[in-house]
Amino acid sequence: MNSLIGSLVPLFRRSFLQLTVARTYATPKAGGALGGSKKKKLGKLGPVVEKKVIPVETDTNRLVNYVCGSNILKQGEDIKLQPDSEYPDWLWKMHVGAPLTLEEMDPNTKAYWRKLRRLALQRNNKLAKLKKF
Repeated sequence: MNSLIGSLVPLFRRSFLQLTVARTYATPKAGGALGGSKKKKLGKLGPVVEKKVIPVETDTNRLVNYVCGSNILKQGEDIKLQPDSEYPDWLWKMHVGAPLTLEEMDPNTKAYWRKLRRLALQRNNKLAKLKKF
């Protein structure tokens, strides 16, 4: 039995060496004749898209008198700002700070009841997570 194993070991070594050589002889080199162009980087979800650099407006006169970035077309200009009297009154009464709490809101508004419903749904979902099954 030992003689049989002894005769198979050199055969195994030779076939193993042939396999390793066969696996590596045809790998293309970077920038070679087969793949001469640059390869795109692949992320988890496909090729990585290069980010575009958008120029930032630094002209103070333009920043004060125009709505920078409002023109999405190749031609034309950004919108020029008007005096405050040209805009509707409701624009100046809008709440632009942090969201109001339920106590700060008026119960006679639709926004109050929407917020109340949303908070109740969030509370019920948290309680449902605590159930064992």
